[in-house]
Amino acid sequence: MPRMTFIERDGTHRAVDAPAGLSVLEIAHKHGVDIEGACEGSLACSTCHVIVDAAWFKALETPTEDEEDMLDLAFGLTRTSRLGCQIVMTPALDGLIVTLPSATRNAQG
Repeated sequence: MPRMTFIERDGTHRAVDAPAGLSVLEIAHKHGVDIEGACEGSLACSTCHVIVDAAWFKALETPTEDEEDMLDLAFGLTRTSRLGCQIVMTPALDGLIVTLPSATRNAQG
């Protein structure tokens, strides 16, 4: 089974099982990682914003225009920012590392 690592806001590294087919948001919730996901993965907010480790960023599929629009609302946006609901685990992403931003902004209407 693929694994991934979350770097939490306090710097703690948490390596977890990351079943293929689940999104990073779903994996976070399954393991009690503090990612909000206010819109429940429907691409209507930016509260599942994660910062992908630079070494892994190019391995991800290109974000859609809708994801990029939502990312524009994210707090602490970086060059490797993505929405956790849009990163779906595959065996090729075994070892993925994402960092949780220091805060989130919920602009959901």
